[in-house]
Amino acid sequence: MTDTVATPPPAPYPVWRDPAVSAEERVEALIREMTLKEKIAQLYGVWVGASDEGAEVAPHQHDMEEPVDLDELLPDGLGQLTRPFGTIPVDPALGALSLMRTQARISAANRFGIPAVAHEECLAGFAAWGATAYPVPLSWGATFNPRLVREMAAAIGRDLRAVGVHQGLAPVLDVVRDVRWGRVEETIGEDPYLVGTIATAYVQGLESSGVVATLKHFAGYSASRAGRNLAPVGMGARELADVILPPFEMAVREGGARSVMHAYTDTDGVPSAADERLLTGLLRETWGFTGTVVADYFGITFLKTLHGVAGTLGEAAGAALTAGVDVELPTVKAFGTPLLDAVRRGHVAEGDVDRAVRRVLLQKTRLGLLDPDWSPVPPALRDADTTADPETLRGTVDLDTAANRQLAARVAEQAVVLLRNDGILPLSPGTPRRIALIGPNSEAPTAVLGCYSFPVHVGGQHPGTPLGIDLPTLRDALVAEFPDAEVLVARGTGVDDGDTEGFAEALALARRADVVVAALGDRAGLFGRGTSGEGCDAESLVLPGAQQRLLDALLDTGTPVVTTLLAGRPYALGRAADESAAVLQAFFPGEAGTAAIASVLSGRTGPSGRLPVSVPRRPGVQPSTYLASRLGHTSEVSSIDPTPAFGFGHGLTYTVFAWDDLVVEEAEVPTDGAVRLALTVANTGDRSGTEVVQLYLHDPVASVVQPAQRLIGYVRLDLAPGERKRVHVEVPADLASFTGRTGRRVVEPGELELRLSASSTEPRLTARLTLTGPVRRVDHHRRLHARFTVRPCAGG
Repeated sequence: MTDTVATPPPAPYPVWRDPAVSAEERVEALIREMTLKEKIAQLYGVWVGASDEGAEVAPHQHDMEEPVDLDELLPDGLGQLTRPFGTIPVDPALGALSLMRTQARISAANRFGIPAVAHEECLAGFAAWGATAYPVPLSWGATFNPRLVREMAAAIGRDLRAVGVHQGLAPVLDVVRDVRWGRVEETIGEDPYLVGTIATAYVQGLESSGVVATLKHFAGYSASRAGRNLAPVGMGARELADVILPPFEMAVREGGARSVMHAYTDTDGVPSAADERLLTGLLRETWGFTGTVVADYFGITFLKTLHGVAGTLGEAAGAALTAGVDVELPTVKAFGTPLLDAVRRGHVAEGDVDRAVRRVLLQKTRLGLLDPDWSPVPPALRDADTTADPETLRGTVDLDTAANRQLAARVAEQAVVLLRNDGILPLSPGTPRRIALIGPNSEAPTAVLGCYSFPVHVGGQHPGTPLGIDLPTLRDALVAEFPDAEVLVARGTGVDDGDTEGFAEALALARRADVVVAALGDRAGLFGRGTSGEGCDAESLVLPGAQQRLLDALLDTGTPVVTTLLAGRPYALGRAADESAAVLQAFFPGEAGTAAIASVLSGRTGPSGRLPVSVPRRPGVQPSTYLASRLGHTSEVSSIDPTPAFGFGHGLTYTVFAWDDLVVEEAEVPTDGAVRLALTVANTGDRSGTEVVQLYLHDPVASVVQPAQRLIGYVRLDLAPGERKRVHVEVPADLASFTGRTGRRVVEPGELELRLSASSTEPRLTARLTLTGPVRRVDHHRRLHARFTVRPCAGG
């Protein structure tokens, strides 16, 4: 077979092909030449699957799709190709060849030679067969390490670009409001500042590799009532402005994200996909976003079928397009014939089509897709003979390199959170002689993966296909980490089957052991096929199935129990929160996750993770978050106590830290000024360790009700035994701003507390200050960060 590869047009180039001309001029020249049908063709994608034989992609069929005829569509062009690698298992090299051939066909079929943008999921790594499975975003949050997350995202982006992918559908910037929601594993945490900083780092990493990052889900999806997927959102404008929107604002301003995906939900009766104030007024006119807004899958159709704000698909298309949605995903439906007919009948302005296609073509131009030297051959195949037998390419592209695996291990190790330790950890060398590993996640390879990892998201539909990556079980990891110990294994019960027949065997092993490692938690899945993941919402925060009963029975044996959770959300642990010898929390830590857990158990790795979400003490207190006003916490006027077992930001280490010598430069600063303070943190133990200095703001009196405290900054400190570091912090008054009674963001004069804390429940030092001067209005140009400077102390 001879591949058709696009060749540059003869000089002089048409204006839209000329790199010497500005992108804007090129796009305007192209739009003038396009028919209405050709313009609309740039506004939708087609869901396809790459061929494992290297042939062209094939349209993917879904119960929400009608069959797509590529021969009929392609002469008009095509905006996007949806998930060529993430639809079926395909060897990466052959998938790249398949995508290359399809791009050549697309560009040859339309009269302007425009290829499609190929997009993929990359929520916990490139969601492709054989690609590295990194920890899920909730683990990113647990690292409190934006620099590491940026490095991870850059590696993911390089793998995407290597095989011809242009856009990644990540990160998720939804702030957790109710951990019963199934998609908690996809979020970064319950605090907007943590979410914003970690997500922005991910965006910067992905964009640095040339991949378009997509912010999702804009906005309010995670605030659905009772944590039910797609349930209505009833929050007020202030919660939206002060909790939900700041991470998106930060990622737009500082991350350089080039795409945003609208949310499925409606807020106060207005679906995000049809919210012009959100998608145009705020995102573009206020924040200055210039990229593309893409639909969450089938989200435009949902305006008709789920939200009931459109009577026809043409009306749904018009509502979304007018609001500011540029691209329909995953496939052509509302933005196809229904939109074309609506424009021709005068129901939708052609100017709205032009506005959207202008954004799409600008992005394609800046990706180099309209350049005269554009080639469909991706970097991974540039040195390959793409005309030879495709089988010669199989196995030649590695998406799970040693460097990737090492990076995944670093993220996993920094994400493991030690919640409780009575001194049993780390387990001493040579002891224990016998470890009882008990629980449904003891020998489950996929227990470390979230629902958007390829082996779970797609691989489960292809049971005969190998996983594509090495996934050591927790048993494998313990055997490797403790070679002198006997590891006894019993499942005990399933994740959610309620079976108790295995209890007797499990308890007998526990009584014979020196220590029990209880491997509990979740099974990721989609739409009810798991206990965590999209559409897998929880009625309560009791451990699924019979796991709590098993855990309680293990505690009754008298053998020390190390409760180890591989999960997508926090669970109330009942007695175990106080009676376990130790508790380890790992939020789906990826392919290197079991080794990371084992290394923390042995002490080879010191625990340094911190909770990105609170762990509840009781299973029925949701919705609850540390980010609540005074009446949202324990009070005498309610019989429900929402105090967590372990608060946001909590995490233990294997050493001891002392915080002292707090100095505040000025106790009074103007509302347009900044306060400067410094403190010393010392490692007073005998092991190296990591402390995370967390800065919380408490506003005692404000014109509207404020959270009791909120995170406004943090810094990780790695300290050797006896080492001391001086931490200097500059805190701009802008960080005290909030949405006032008029709906405007303001900084008010008055007293404030800056709490330097080890977690939301562990304040160490408090700086009290007063803001002076008039009430000051601020906007999206305000300062977003405290500035931390860390210096070694003399002699320490």
